[in-house]
Amino acid sequence: MKVYRLLFVLILASVLSGCSTTYNRSSTSGGGYYLDDGPESHPPANLDQVPNAVPRWEPYNRYANKPYEALGKWYYPQVNNAPYRAIGYASWYGRRYNHHRTSTGESYNMYAMTGAHTTLPIPCYVKVTNLKNHKWVIVRVNDRGPFKEDRLIDLSYTAAYKLGMLGHGTTKVLVERVFPN
Repeated sequence: MKVYRLLFVLILASVLSGCSTTYNRSSTSGGGYYLDDGPESHPPANLDQVPNAVPRWEPYNRYANKPYEALGKWYYPQVNNAPYRAIGYASWYGRRYNHHRTSTGESYNMYAMTGAHTTLPIPCYVKVTNLKNHKWVIVRVNDRGPFKEDRLIDLSYTAAYKLGMLGHGTTKVLVERVFPN
């Protein structure tokens, strides 16, 4: 009788373990990708050569700069040329959102130098510095987000790659608004 009970428990355990949720692990440092986000099977080989976004004067998007609600919280975008400087956590998004519409109506391109912020004017440009390795990039903010309390900015796959943060998912950064010379 004990053998049958043990056999039943072992079979039940193996069946239930097959129902567990999987989390895709990054190959770089034990980090992970949210759901099916992450790099494509064969990302371009020349991501180091993708240039930073070049700040230029652009009219603010009339739809993306109105007060809005996301996940039960209200956000009030800036609509001026005020300086901005903040330290917080950056995250990144990849293929899961590639080709989806951004707040500007543009198509998200995971290989462009772009970012998302909850309240900065859209569009605008920011310098993002990884505080662990001091690498920096300039991205064009063209989307809203991130909507997690502990996140300051979302970055494109290429921007995150150039900052050396892909394997970590998030990293502490300094975000500074930049203007055309």
